[in-house]
Amino acid sequence: MSTEMFSTVELIIFDFDGVFTDNTVCVSQDGIESVRCWRSDGLGLARLAMLGVHLLIVSTEKNSVVGVRAKKLNVLCKQGVEDKAKTTLEMCEQLGIKPQNTMFVGNDINDIPAFRIVGMPVAVQDAYPEVYSHTIFRTKTPGGRGAVREVCDMVFDAKTSKTGVDQ
Repeated sequence: MSTEMFSTVELIIFDFDGVFTDNTVCVSQDGIESVRCWRSDGLGLARLAMLGVHLLIVSTEKNSVVGVRAKKLNVLCKQGVEDKAKTTLEMCEQLGIKPQNTMFVGNDINDIPAFRIVGMPVAVQDAYPEVYSHTIFRTKTPGGRGAVREVCDMVFDAKTSKTGVDQ
């Protein structure tokens, strides 16, 4: 994926489990679930938001942990989504953004329909191999270990080098 392509990103849609997390879930004896996320993702997301890049977390997961993390990061979140491609197209239409200027970051086979409709389908380093043929870029870092920050930094650097904005 070229720097020029990254500079055209107007919307990034992220899957949650396996992208923001390392795909691990801890369940207490009371049935309370928790996940591990990478703290540095927040700064990467905030820098993109300052540039006007729209951000969305879309997840099939219904557990409130997803929304809690999204709220802390100040990122719009849609949970319990069965059709990520449909949600992606709806968000593009709502924001007036072309799908080719949209990036979808995922890790599993339920992300493939969304990968197929965006201009920039991205897999995290430890994604399931079945998704690789549907993506044009794979992060160097795994999900939940800095993959979100890596994507954010690449888009930020491409946009600021093009516009000359101070980092």
